[in-house]
Amino acid sequence: MPLVRIDIKKNPDATFAQKLGQVVYASMKQAINVPDKDNFQVLTEHDDNHFVYDPDYLGIQRTDGVVFIQITLNEGRSTEQKKLLYQTIAEGLNEEAGVRLEDVFISLVEVKKENWSFGSGLAQYAN
Repeated sequence: MPLVRIDIKKNPDATFAQKLGQVVYASMKQAINVPDKDNFQVLTEHDDNHFVYDPDYLGIQRTDGVVFIQITLNEGRSTEQKKLLYQTIAEGLNEEAGVRLEDVFISLVEVKKENWSFGSGLAQYAN
């Protein structure tokens, strides 16, 4: 059950953030076997005063088109699966939305299964 947060600078295309979300969900299904209907996302656009990034951290040249993606998910995926996910998302965003590969910034937050409540005040995954 991933929870995806995507943050971008305000985009003139009102559907742009949704397009990014669709690519990220498809990439998760392909690379880390996220099932159908397991799609929970928060898509946020920011003005210039509320969107900060270093344009060349680690020698990667970023632009105002940078896309921050944070995915909270259950722990347990291998490093190879994570690398495949990063690559699949970056290539998908490049192909489907014209996002430069250098502008795809991804952070995974792994949590134990008991750290989720999907509603009703219950810990559905807790043993």
